[in-house]
Amino acid sequence: MFDKTRYYLTALLFLFLMPAMSSFAQFSSAVEKYISVQADTFALIHAKITDGTGGPSKPDQTLVVVKGIITLIGNSANTSTPVHAKVIDCTGKTIIPGMIMMHEHLFYAEAAGDYYLGQEMPISFPQLYLAGGVTTMRTAGSIEPQTDLNLKEWIKRGEFAGPDMDVTGPYIERAGFPVPEMLHIHSPEEAAGIVHYWAGFGCTSFKVYRDITLDDLVAVIQAAHQRGFKVTGHLCSVTYKEAAEAGIDNLEHGFMECSDFDTSRKANICTDNLNRSLLALDVNSKAVERLMQLLIDKKVTLTSTLTVFEPFTGREAIPGGGAEALMPQIREEVEKGYRNALNRDSNATRLFKKELAWEKKFVMMGGALMAGTDPTDDGRVIPGYADRHILELLMEAGFSFPESVKICSLNAAVFLGIAKQTGTVAVGKKADLVLIDGDPETHISTVRNTEIVFKNGVGFDSKKMFDSLHGTVGRY
Repeated sequence: MFDKTRYYLTALLFLFLMPAMSSFAQFSSAVEKYISVQADTFALIHAKITDGTGGPSKPDQTLVVVKGIITLIGNSANTSTPVHAKVIDCTGKTIIPGMIMMHEHLFYAEAAGDYYLGQEMPISFPQLYLAGGVTTMRTAGSIEPQTDLNLKEWIKRGEFAGPDMDVTGPYIERAGFPVPEMLHIHSPEEAAGIVHYWAGFGCTSFKVYRDITLDDLVAVIQAAHQRGFKVTGHLCSVTYKEAAEAGIDNLEHGFMECSDFDTSRKANICTDNLNRSLLALDVNSKAVERLMQLLIDKKVTLTSTLTVFEPFTGREAIPGGGAEALMPQIREEVEKGYRNALNRDSNATRLFKKELAWEKKFVMMGGALMAGTDPTDDGRVIPGYADRHILELLMEAGFSFPESVKICSLNAAVFLGIAKQTGTVAVGKKADLVLIDGDPETHISTVRNTEIVFKNGVGFDSKKMFDSLHGTVGRY
């Protein structure tokens, strides 16, 4: 039977605590065309729920949402829906939390001779992320932070479709990697200055890059922590051990950018021997385990970016799909690069398999792992499509589907300090949800069947968004 007392008390509680949710945001016509569900009260019935905690999925559940907040979850046989609710039958479908992805970008990267360019994609990328089930994202390094900050505000106001954003400041880097869009610092003082300057404009996290010095890193950490913000890093010149002892919060790319085992390395210098040093390690290396334990002891969270390291041979040209999202001439170049790399990536395959094992071991030892897609490198990683695919790759690493979902939701919510509001499917939290047509726990490929993405209780038509963005990546 429908528990009216519990239902109405819960609804009244959230009406009191969250007056801002008393009415839906006003959406522009550009956003409204993608909305398929916008009701004051709605119920998703007969759904399987994988709630993001890592615990077992629950079959045949009913979930009630009132004014964007989850107010009731229960077994469908014992849970009636409010008489005035819009009811959506989810038989044969699965609900997971909205994904919180921690290494995303709003630019598309491509090689240009000896240089590496990042072209901002302010129109296509935010919408692709949302279509793929991402309801919150961290930019994890910005080429145009001013653009990212504007997009964050427009999305918040309902003028544009996309995830909520934690905007990372511009890459903090010294001269080295040939990316013309990166401003190069010359001292720790300049590094700290970037933190203070961009924090003043609204950036809420910061990322150091491959060629910084340890003193630069210390200055960035001190400046960011002084303001209550966290620091992540894609490192090379500084080791994971040095960064952990300096107080860094997060390290990107799992262990794929770990220079700790490069015996040719000199202090504060990034060499090209990093991959060879990792390939030389045994997958069960005790030295790697000791490093893992240090990171765990220092409470350093790792971000998995398996999509950007996925080999070519025996795998999709565009991992997770999404070739149709590319401009035709860019698609042609990406697919040509893929064909040229086939059967020439044995080392990449070996290292990728090690990374799968190392990420699983890190979590088994008690480490905190988040995930992101990093749509850079050779152009094969497409936002939205790749975000769904990373769940497939985490299962390839040996994680269960519930564990994989947790890595892509709750773990990130805890890191960002928003776990009380989102990150799991639970009463009292925002209705940030992904409705999948199928059961990914039985057939993981069905994770690509995103049907409706709910953000703050508003449902967006995933397929309609994806279809509208064909041919846009590389253009805008």
